[in-house]
Amino acid sequence: MRPQDPPQGGPAGAALPALETLKQRACESVELNAARLGALSRAIWSRPELAYEEQQAHDTMTRFFSSGELPGAAWAVQPRYKLGTAFRAEWGTAAPQGPRPLRIAFLCEYDALPGIGHACGHNLIAEVGAAAALGLKAALESLPQPAPVAVQITVLGTPAEEQGGGKIDLINAGAFDGLDVVFMAHPSQENAAYLPDVAEHDVTVKYYGKASHAAAYPWEGVNALDAAVLAYNNLSVLRQQMKPTWRVHGVIRNGGVKPNIIPSYTELEFYLRAPSMKDLSVLTEKVENCFKSAALATGCKVEIKGGENDYYNVLPNKSLQKVYKENGKKLGIEFISEDCILNGLSGYQFLLLKGKEDSSVASPCLCSRKVVNR
Repeated sequence: MRPQDPPQGGPAGAALPALETLKQRACESVELNAARLGALSRAIWSRPELAYEEQQAHDTMTRFFSSGELPGAAWAVQPRYKLGTAFRAEWGTAAPQGPRPLRIAFLCEYDALPGIGHACGHNLIAEVGAAAALGLKAALESLPQPAPVAVQITVLGTPAEEQGGGKIDLINAGAFDGLDVVFMAHPSQENAAYLPDVAEHDVTVKYYGKASHAAAYPWEGVNALDAAVLAYNNLSVLRQQMKPTWRVHGVIRNGGVKPNIIPSYTELEFYLRAPSMKDLSVLTEKVENCFKSAALATGCKVEIKGGENDYYNVLPNKSLQKVYKENGKKLGIEFISEDCILNGLSGYQFLLLKGKEDSSVASPCLCSRKVVNR
């Protein structure tokens, strides 16, 4: 798809047509590379890999950006960048001794879900990130050289979104240092410039009891499965007092060995979600009390362990949101209403940047946030 012809004249003078011409170049580049991009997505989709194990996806992405078939100047590609399945590809218009360039990055995810593959569409995130980078590069290459503005384009392959928080690992390793703005897109059933991306906390709960023969000497045992079931039921009772925007969902990962052995060990895994970190802390305390009370009632010991990387809620960037919708409509995209967005609750999360001040991150669903030290 291509943008509509720009209006002529007006106070913007020649700047508006020039900008529209650059947009046209970006669209033409995406169309030119459509077959390559589609093949890239299908290759990742056909071989789903779990978090931190995306070896084939990593190799597919690095081969794509290293290919001599891509139009224009070559990308500088760093395989296995900071993490075993991450990568970095860069291209820029900046002269070695010139002014500091504007550093723009696009993120590509490519991990899958256990058992159901790419049901979350991370192969499409990889394709869209690559397409956006190629489009911007083509637009900048069409400018008279030397370019009037120094720009550095970075593509980051970010593994382990579904579990573990690979972006946080990359942040802590310095992969995001110096970047001015970072974009990514996530597939959805509707087109939206903003989704209420929520804060999320993972928790693993382990109950320790005492094994005994369930028929001969049941009174000698301490039933860890009773604790797990009671914890699950405690959470079901809690739901009446939960806010409509809170979510608690989980599974019993280990429920015992055999029916005639009183279980001495059980394990549960839960995800907690809320619109803000403030709400999430309140919800977490309530949920942990449900786990603790189950241990007290059954005589079990309990171990509650939170995930290493929590996910932070995302604040909308109204300026980017407006620009995204304006340009999307020129391409024929229909967006859902603001009411539909606010009445929904997204399951997507973005990662909290730790240890960085006055930085922001945006996605092409165009959200950003200020980040403070934690």
